Amino acid sequence: MSRFEYLKLADTVAAEIASGALKAGDRLPPQRHFAYERKIAVSTASRVYTELLRRGLVVGEVGRGTFVSGEARRATPPNEPRGARIDLEFNYPLLPHQATMIAKSLEGLERPEVLESALRPATSFGTRPARTISAEFLARKSWQPNPDQIVFTANGRQCIAAALAAVVPPGGRCGVEALTYPFVKGIAARLGVTLVPLAMDEHGVRPDAIQKAHREAHLSAIYVQPTIQNPLSITMPPERRAELLRLADKHDLTIIEDAVYGFLDDEMPLAALAPDRCIVLDSLSKKVAPGLALGFLVAPPRLRESIMAAVRSGGWTASGYAFAAGQRLMADGTAAELSRLKRIDAGRRQQIAAKHLAGFEVQTNPKSYHLWLTLPQHWRSQTLVAAAARRDIALTPSTTFAATPGHAPNAVRLALAAPPLEQLDIGLRTLAGMLSATEEDFDSTE
Repeated sequence: MSRFEYLKLADTVAAEIASGALKAGDRLPPQRHFAYERKIAVSTASRVYTELLRRGLVVGEVGRGTFVSGEARRATPPNEPRGARIDLEFNYPLLPHQATMIAKSLEGLERPEVLESALRPATSFGTRPARTISAEFLARKSWQPNPDQIVFTANGRQCIAAALAAVVPPGGRCGVEALTYPFVKGIAARLGVTLVPLAMDEHGVRPDAIQKAHREAHLSAIYVQPTIQNPLSITMPPERRAELLRLADKHDLTIIEDAVYGFLDDEMPLAALAPDRCIVLDSLSKKVAPGLALGFLVAPPRLRESIMAAVRSGGWTASGYAFAAGQRLMADGTAAELSRLKRIDAGRRQQIAAKHLAGFEVQTNPKSYHLWLTLPQHWRSQTLVAAAARRDIALTPSTTFAATPGHAPNAVRLALAAPPLEQLDIGLRTLAGMLSATEEDFDSTE
């Protein structure tokens, strides 16, 4: 069979995966059965399977079989949950009674005279009341942003895009944690920005990695998550923060500081120590709800105009309705109360995880909504994701977070926020049982 023909056959299988005819966790037939069904040589079937593996559409190991990986519909991280019964993939915390709290806060917004104003076009700098309320809401202890520093977008991802567009020129380079928030990869690619992975240790990005990367690649900026990092849950200690800021100042680097999970901890943002060096990104998506997202950039005065221009040119301005709703939720204390309750909720979920995953290699923060699970040697990340999908549990493999393809550790991230507590308990108990399984427990298809 020619190269074109076996690739065409691989495309056929890929189309079946993309259409949903083959679903995440489905097992493909053994290669010899596949060859018989398609009337091809076993060696050709092997080439087809190898091509599907190369594309990341399937996973498998000798003696265990080949399974649809769950990655087929996305070259980038997913935008929508896959509909699994127990979702440990998406990390949007929604409390049982928060809709009632939000509805009470938004009472009156439907009145015509109020709605008329809310439905008008908005700007990247909002209104003076919106900036003042937002600055008070974002403030933490000794850090109080100036209202005139705040720029608005529709969500946190647009904040990342605006910050990158403002400080990294097309063709430029931005340092990122070696394991990082997945969507920054797609955003950077669309902006023509090259991401340079920075090696990490238990305290976060290593200072020597920053120096090496800047020496070899000349960075324009660094994107980091210093508090409850996603996916590793690391919170940088004071010494590492100080060293990071020292290097940024020495090399004239702008720090893009993603603080979306910062509300779960008490740490100050890096901008509290270096306000002229850091752009702080935040949003309401985790604190309130993804359907009421409003993004915030706290920009140094020298960068504010550039960031506003990036928001306008990118079409990333929030809607007037989002401003009106967000302003009410922040002004009456509802957003702050939801944040407080979610801190309690995250702690409860971590306790459930600690109970079921005791004895496994887990890295987390007891205040976090996610954890990083290094797998036993007899499991591989993609294989576990596929096996969990067959049990109606959605996980995220380490490859999703790796800044460099092919450099992912053998691990998965477990997002604890979405399932009801009872389902979370069941899902983690099921996973613990899977992780404890031995080689003899695996089904073989070869």
